[in-house]
Amino acid sequence: MDLTNKKLILERPHKKVYETDDCIIKAFSGEHLKSDVFNEALNQARIEETGLNVPKVLAVEEMDGGWAIVMLKKNGKTLKEIMESDKENTRKYMEMFVDIQLDIHSKSSPLLNRMNLKFSRQINELKELNATIRYELLTRLDGMKKHTKICHGDFNPSNVLIGEDGEISIIDWAHVTQGNAAGDAANTYLLFALTDKELADMYMDIYCEKSDTAKQYVQRWLSIVAAQRLSKHIEVEKELLMQYIDVVDYV
Repeated sequence: MDLTNKKLILERPHKKVYETDDCIIKAFSGEHLKSDVFNEALNQARIEETGLNVPKVLAVEEMDGGWAIVMLKKNGKTLKEIMESDKENTRKYMEMFVDIQLDIHSKSSPLLNRMNLKFSRQINELKELNATIRYELLTRLDGMKKHTKICHGDFNPSNVLIGEDGEISIIDWAHVTQGNAAGDAANTYLLFALTDKELADMYMDIYCEKSDTAKQYVQRWLSIVAAQRLSKHIEVEKELLMQYIDVVDYV
């Protein structure tokens, strides 16, 4: 596919996202493994099959020395944009956001990668933490219940689109797994906390109330998901993530 005259809407170190009138093209650099690109497309196709409203995968193509996923374009504003433009109704939007996440968690897809195995691998490879801390994190992870709920893995208001007709779409399924919904909620809390602790606490309160989940149980996941995110090596996040990891209980 020729990317000439395609509108660049997002750029990250190893990927660029373009749009046309009808499609979104997620183009990865040549360093990004071909198998990872195909796996992401496969996982998104599996999410399509659950009935959730997500961009339809149209093709995986080779381009510019790498590989790209071509998806049907979903129109609308992100929930983040809407929340920032109407701060007086933040709680209403947060309740909508949690309802969407609970709908995701109500679905299953048996062939998705398992959250606990992914987190275990990432923590094992995290040499910024010493062996004692890694052992404690892995022990805590192993003690969590092994569920099979769909977990988005990067669920934040930027990944929810609201169309002019009110249609809700959920995008960016690169990190989807099946696993414990409380782990996914802890990850969402952490994503909020990286920029706005007050918003994070509002999210936690609403999620736990609507899902009838003990707040302490979600909080027990925070050190695990903080370590998992630390493996992404985003320098500006490191100090805060280490604060969550440091609350691990030692025996």
